Amino acid sequence: MPTHAEKRHLPYTPEQLFDLVAQVEKYPAFLPWCIGSRITKHERHESGEEVFYADLVIGYKMAREKFGSKVTLQPHSHIHVEYLSGPMKHLSNHWRFIREPDGSCTIDFYVDFEFKNALFQNLIEVFFNEAVKRMVNAFEERANALYVPLDQEALSSASTS
Repeated sequence: MPTHAEKRHLPYTPEQLFDLVAQVEKYPAFLPWCIGSRITKHERHESGEEVFYADLVIGYKMAREKFGSKVTLQPHSHIHVEYLSGPMKHLSNHWRFIREPDGSCTIDFYVDFEFKNALFQNLIEVFFNEAVKRMVNAFEERANALYVPLDQEALSSASTS
């Protein structure tokens, strides 16, 4: 069962990075191998927690697989993904967004999954680390495209004062 855990410090706020990861419907625009996404149900709880159910279509060349998941959002601090249906035995994924003293964010990312199909499982184990790195990098590149890094914001605010 492949697992991957990493922490990465980025010059963006936890709110910005949380919003980026939570916008599952935008994944096909930037996430490698994600060719479709759809939110099927959305719930808001009195506690402030949000839950939505999503289907993702992952594809590479002629292979395509759809999987369903339950995504639990604890605003601006934590996102947890639970596997519901598709080609896997299980999937567990979480993102934690840790505010640093300067306002920037450290992301704590973890994923663990196993395919039902032994052939898929053997193939992914060969490429797993590289695939996960490409996906995490895609989120970082998307943040770079959408947001001004905090240190640049501070510089431009100081120069206009």
